[in-house]
Amino acid sequence: MPEKITAENLLNNIMGSISDNVSNKNLQEDISKAVNSQVNRLFGRQKPIHELLGGGKSADVLLWRNKKISIGVLAAATAVWVLFEWLNYHFLSIVCFLLAISLVVQFVWSNSSGFVNSSPPRLTLPDHLFHDIAVSVGTEVNKALALLQDLALGGNLKHFLAVVGVLIVVGIISSWCNFLGIIYMGFVTAHTLPVLYEKHENEVDSFVDNLLGKAQHQYKHFDARFISRIPTAKFRGYYKSE
Repeated sequence: MPEKITAENLLNNIMGSISDNVSNKNLQEDISKAVNSQVNRLFGRQKPIHELLGGGKSADVLLWRNKKISIGVLAAATAVWVLFEWLNYHFLSIVCFLLAISLVVQFVWSNSSGFVNSSPPRLTLPDHLFHDIAVSVGTEVNKALALLQDLALGGNLKHFLAVVGVLIVVGIISSWCNFLGIIYMGFVTAHTLPVLYEKHENEVDSFVDNLLGKAQHQYKHFDARFISRIPTAKFRGYYKSE
């Protein structure tokens, strides 16, 4: 005869199935964490990409959390680039046209007091805005100059050659297009690469880790044969004596 199902047996079966599901879920989470821990994150990061981008609204725009805002920002940048690059407009011409349109609007608004009860607003920018921008730009420029001087006079030949190589590559790329084109490419890159990396971060991290491993192996071979034989002690001593 089949065993009689009681309320106690039914409750035990339900609790057993729940515990099995919970254990399976925990096992899957442990496996996922183990796999992620085996992958060396890009640049050794420990935080999510959203936090690395500063969080808040700026990170939401770069990671397309709000697609309407991200599309609007990218479309506005593209419109500015097309306006200056393809249509050959000049910045001074655009400013003059905008000022002329604003003057016409304010003139019509102020002389139509019989139809419009309010007067046109006066647009003013706070003085501290320009001061803060100048201080921020000056601080970043001084940091960059100090970093370049430390690399040039610090005696670290490896870092010096790496920075010189990067500057040469940037100089070659900048010769292919103008300053506005470089800014636009950087803007588009900032709005596409982070979101693509967030979707495929495990694959990208694994590929970059293997690539860096091979590059480090080749660099050690090159360092042992060439760079380590270049004398740098006298230059370092001269810098310290200064």
